[in-house]
Amino acid sequence: MRHLDLFSGIGGFALAASWAGFRTVEFVEKDKFCKKVLEKHWPWVPIHDDIKTFNFTDKVDLLTAGFPCQPFSVAGKKKGIKDDRYLWPEVIRIIKQSRPTWFIGENVPGIIPMLDPILEDLEKEGYIWRAYLISANAVNAPHKRERLWIVANSNGKRCDNGTDNREERYIQDNLNRNIEAVHTEWSKLQPESWKTMQAEDYFALNSHASRIDDGLPNRLDRIKSLGNAIVPQVVYSLMRSIYLIEKELRYDSLQF
Repeated sequence: MRHLDLFSGIGGFALAASWAGFRTVEFVEKDKFCKKVLEKHWPWVPIHDDIKTFNFTDKVDLLTAGFPCQPFSVAGKKKGIKDDRYLWPEVIRIIKQSRPTWFIGENVPGIIPMLDPILEDLEKEGYIWRAYLISANAVNAPHKRERLWIVANSNGKRCDNGTDNREERYIQDNLNRNIEAVHTEWSKLQPESWKTMQAEDYFALNSHASRIDDGLPNRLDRIKSLGNAIVPQVVYSLMRSIYLIEKELRYDSLQF
């Protein structure tokens, strides 16, 4: 199954996608250091360096986007759509072009008060969504790193029962089944190495890792990239559940 990765960073989404059974077909990333990391680990995957000039009309099964958090972060001015770094319009433009079956978006919790326009854009394109607030320590990482994850699916048939309640209007039985399956399989599909590893074990094994108190780093590109990256073990469970759902649907369709 095909995966398109926007705002790829150092490849957190792509790594999780490879664990889950997807094949990444293209990256979009402009940071020079991040591009070197992507080129090292995925030399066969093309990289486009500007989201604003990127176009993609081929069909993909999954599109991921950890779009810039600066417009929403509590560490910034929270300008939202008025921020020059607000790039959601580019994401929805590419969604319109490629029509992925599934979309996973990631951002900081500060986006929640400004989330309605993003969800409305997805709805207008026929996507039905669920949003989850999941921390890195859900997979036993030794830090909170709470993030909002938007999971959207285009398979559901849109209905409108006349109410103004978005969830009642758009959440369908089949999407409930799909998204609930993603949620239910969460604990089952964590990589084995992370199921058993506790936070204190992580510290013991990674005494020289970035963001642990072990002196000052002699270069900042790596720590900057880690700061912007996702925790792949978090999104892996979502991706693997999506992969299994799609595999089952395709098998069922071959029986007719």
